[in-house]
Amino acid sequence: MGFWYLLLLLIGIVLIIVGARKKGVSAAVKAVILLFVIGILFIVVSIVLLMPGSSDVIAELLKLE
Repeated sequence: MGFWYLLLLLIGIVLIIVGARKKGVSAAVKAVILLFVIGILFIVVSIVLLMPGSSDVIAELLKLE
């Protein structure tokens, strides 16, 4: 499962890089902001999921045994 978390992290980094490379203010501003938000969200989620003991925290949040 660590592979998928790492893949999520890499996708987040790529989305931030793509968003940062867009220059100028135009109709694509919403897309750039969306890329940044999704990229940051992917990075944060993947880092949390890669932390030791994250499965216990998620199980507790979802009320799993």
